[in-house]
Amino acid sequence: MKYALAVMFALALPAATSRLFCAQQKGVFITEDEQDKLREAQDPSERIKLYLEFEQARLDRFDSFRSKPLDPKYDNAAYMDGLLAQFIGLNDELKNWIDDQYDRNGDMRGGLRVLLDDGPKQLEQLRRIQQSPDANTVDYSDSLRDAIDDLTDTLDGGTKALNDQEKKFGALKREQKVEAQESRERMKEEKKQTKAEKKMRKKEHKSGVPGDSNQD
Repeated sequence: MKYALAVMFALALPAATSRLFCAQQKGVFITEDEQDKLREAQDPSERIKLYLEFEQARLDRFDSFRSKPLDPKYDNAAYMDGLLAQFIGLNDELKNWIDDQYDRNGDMRGGLRVLLDDGPKQLEQLRRIQQSPDANTVDYSDSLRDAIDDLTDTLDGGTKALNDQEKKFGALKREQKVEAQESRERMKEEKKQTKAEKKMRKKEHKSGVPGDSNQD
């Protein structure tokens, strides 16, 4: 099962992987506070929501920086490229989490629905950035393209994972309903049998035990 889902996550480009590796080595794509939040969120769906929240923070920071006058004292292009590298790093961690929980049969349906609702909005934001170039676009264009491809890959895999889990957990729920119904029927039958036995004992008690009147 894990292999089947992993195939859906196989579209990441070598260039993105190389850039991501550098970012991971430097430990710059996630903050300590975010790491703490991730450690606390062991629920499959809650972890997905956190990754999406962190990704959105990078995109909002990127958009906000673009709208401000550039300061020549700083390497603006490198900062913007770095934000996109962080986005890719977070997105790849999100894919790894989905892949792992899929293999463990963790119920991610709630988180996957949020992914398929918020992800396309992030994709639209990235494409809007791509369609409105600025003075630094040439320096971050590769990372921007990789972020778009990477997120598209995540949405494809997330769609497959949600479809599979809807079938899997839907079937499990139906089985649980059948088992619950059978359990109620057994309890009803046992109750009926107990009531009949009590009624029989009560009848025997009233009529007395045969032969008691001849004793002594």
